[in-house]
Amino acid sequence: MISFLDFEKPIAELEARIVELRATADGSDLDIEAEIQKLEKKSAGMLAATYARLSPWQKTQVARHPQRPHFVDYIRLAFTDFVPLGGDRLYGEDAAIIGGLAKLDGRKVMVIGHEKGHDTASRIKHNFGMAKPEGYRKAIRLMEMASKFGLPVVTLVDTAGAFPGVEAEERGQAEAIARSTEACLALKVPMVAAIVGEGGSGGAVAIASANKVLMLEHAVYSVISPEGASSILWRTPDKAADAATAMKVTAQDLLDLAVIDGIVPEPTGGAHRDPARTARALADALGRELAGLEGVAPADILRQREERFLAIGAL
Repeated sequence: MISFLDFEKPIAELEARIVELRATADGSDLDIEAEIQKLEKKSAGMLAATYARLSPWQKTQVARHPQRPHFVDYIRLAFTDFVPLGGDRLYGEDAAIIGGLAKLDGRKVMVIGHEKGHDTASRIKHNFGMAKPEGYRKAIRLMEMASKFGLPVVTLVDTAGAFPGVEAEERGQAEAIARSTEACLALKVPMVAAIVGEGGSGGAVAIASANKVLMLEHAVYSVISPEGASSILWRTPDKAADAATAMKVTAQDLLDLAVIDGIVPEPTGGAHRDPARTARALADALGRELAGLEGVAPADILRQREERFLAIGAL
């Protein structure tokens, strides 16, 4: 059962009508299949039209959809032979960032990403995808391991931001984020990042400073959440929709600004409607980018990554 967002209310009502008609026809002599097919066609058309003109705030809602696939889903659907590697060797294990060895269409990679969880228990376990310092230090450890063994790094970004709690600050949250960003930029192996949901603030950049940065079609990427920006600029979170538009958080805006390098299409209605198809499209896009970086000398990998980020804002 798909959970409908507020702006999908007309579609939800039509889908409910289709379900009612099917229930009415079940076990009866009524032949209303033609009417059902007509409504299904209308529903599909409404869905396509709605998602073709989403506002930045609506895209933010889609990126946060509770049924949107997360890291563990992509590991299951797009990667094989995943071997998780835990701990930062300094403090402990952070479940908000998961990483390990895997294969992407037969290519050995180190994959790292945020995991938000799907239900109350898993969301609490993974801290809603908001990592603490040990999560970023684990990411650093895995990136350094990948560099040592010549493995390309793939990261899947999906976080509202790094965890802002007192304990995270006590353990050096800002330093850990900075060190993780530095580790990305210093990698001598190819690195490709994909924003698959929310890309929030330094918590996202810390594992997204890659040679190539991709975004799913309805993902968002920004220095702060729309609600946070609204609270700062207008002293109220009620202007979040205006903030989302002003900040240009969408994949389409960020591609125009050369902040990202490509957009991965999602099924009509968002990734949550067909996670397997989304995962396949993501795997194909990641594979193409990694193939394009194969055989590039380490010095050129470093230079390309440096030039990429220095060029942002220079248009």
